[in-house]
Amino acid sequence: MRLPDPVMPAPARAGPSRATLLANVAVFQLTWFAAIYAAAHCVPAWSVLCVFCAVAWHVGSARRPAREALLVGIACVCGFVLESLQVVLGWVSFPSCAGGDARLAPGWLVAMWGLFAICLNVSLRWLRGRWWLCAALGAVGGPVAFASGVRLGAAHWVDAAAALTSIAAAWSLALPLLIWLSERLDGVRCTELRR
Repeated sequence: MRLPDPVMPAPARAGPSRATLLANVAVFQLTWFAAIYAAAHCVPAWSVLCVFCAVAWHVGSARRPAREALLVGIACVCGFVLESLQVVLGWVSFPSCAGGDARLAPGWLVAMWGLFAICLNVSLRWLRGRWWLCAALGAVGGPVAFASGVRLGAAHWVDAAAALTSIAAAWSLALPLLIWLSERLDGVRCTELRR
């Protein structure tokens, strides 16, 4: 008589471990503040370097690094288009020391979109399939983050009401799109067990 094979319990939820989530949030927050501080103090190269290090850490620890790198690249392209639109429309400006062409978004700001992308498959993974919530969080979070950068001196309002309205509209579309893309380009260690 043969005994049945033991049934192994299914993992509670496949996804990043708690340690990975905490590291992701900590790296994002510390890098965000360091990059904004550097840009506000006219050292945009340091902003880009901070973001590059955070993205390199994330991509280097991903199960499928090429997918995560592609997601970061797509986020940067989206950021370049949306942030440059703000400048072209004359609603925001950046300190003259920010570097780059004053008619386009500065490189450090475009890099910040890449920094945001490192959260999509880790700490923002829970937003998948929650499209209305994504849109609402984007509409609130985008303007709050940009306004925080303005308060720290990394950017200036030319027309605050128009800028905040357009940033809210852009992020209400961009966040669901980025979450949707992150599902298709998921390269993180998604087979880890939650601890």
